[in-house]
Amino acid sequence: MHNSISHDLALENMKKIPEWDLNSTSISRAFEFDEYMSAIEFVNNVAEIAEEAHHHPDISIVYTTVTLTLTTHEVSGITESDFEVASRIDSLEN
Repeated sequence: MHNSISHDLALENMKKIPEWDLNSTSISRAFEFDEYMSAIEFVNNVAEIAEEAHHHPDISIVYTTVTLTLTTHEVSGITESDFEVASRIDSLEN
C-alpha cells in the first residue's frame, strides 16, 4: 500500500511538473490539442502509461481538451505514484 505524502513534499515534487495543478487530494492538468483525434491519440498513450504503472488517472475529454487528474484512491490523497505517472505523461510532449 502507498502512503500519502506531506503537503511540503507535494510542493517540492510540483517543481518537477510545473504545468500541473496541486489540489487538496490530487494533481491535475489540462492538455489542449488542435484536433479531436489528436486528443484521442494522446488519451490512448496515457492509457498505456497508466496500465504499465498500474495507476490510472481520471480522464475528461471535452472535444480538443483533455483533463487528467491523478490521485491515489486507496489513501484518499497524493502519493509518489501520482508524480511518477504525471512525469511520464509529460514526456509524451517531447
